[in-house]
Amino acid sequence: MCESGPPPFGAVAWRDLTVDDAPAVRDFYAAVAGWTPVPVSMGEYDDYEMRDEAGNSVAGVCHARGLNADLPPQWLVYILVADLDAAADATRENGGEVVVAPRDMGGGRMAVVRDPIGAVSALFEPPTAAGGE
Repeated sequence: MCESGPPPFGAVAWRDLTVDDAPAVRDFYAAVAGWTPVPVSMGEYDDYEMRDEAGNSVAGVCHARGLNADLPPQWLVYILVADLDAAADATRENGGEVVVAPRDMGGGRMAVVRDPIGAVSALFEPPTAAGGE
C-alpha cells in the first residue's frame, strides 16, 4: 500500500544505528541487506544514509560521537509526535525516562526515551508540528 504525504503522528518515520565503528557496520548492512551507503558529512567524519536498491532512504548508520556519544548501540526508531515537550513529560509521568533531553535536529526536535521495561526509542517533532516550515 502506497501513501502520499508525510507519515502521520505516531508512525515510525526513521531508524538509525549508532555505533563505535560505523564503516564496519555500514559495510555489513551493504553486504547483508543490499543497501547502498551515502556519506553524510558531520564535519570531521561521515555518517551514512543507507538506501535500498531503488534509491530510497531506509536508515542511517552513525558514529557514536558528538551528540550521539551516549546513545546505545542498537537500532533506534524515531516516532513522530506533534508536541515533543508534552511527549517527554508523558514519558516521565508513565514510568519512562528521558535519556536525551529534547534538542534541535534536522529542522525539527528530537529526544531519546526509555520505556518502563527498558526499550529505547526516539521521539521526533517535525518542523511543521512546531509551526516551522
